[in-house]
Amino acid sequence: MKKEYDFSKMKSRRNPYASKLKRQVTIRMSDDVVEYFKQLSEETGIPYQSLINLYLRDCMAHGRKPDLSWH
Repeated sequence: MKKEYDFSKMKSRRNPYASKLKRQVTIRMSDDVVEYFKQLSEETGIPYQSLINLYLRDCMAHGRKPDLSWH
């Protein structure tokens, strides 16, 4: 391994993983839902937005759909 590397002649290239990054969206949620995930966040140490994403990903992976029948 060299002590020093010369990066001045190196060509830049686009990040190949940039398209796989998360997309920012605006979504309206009830206060109680946000508070639920914030409390869960404090218990687990995982940011609440990440928890919401994990929950939705789990629903997607298991084919869960919301009950849309209101009586």
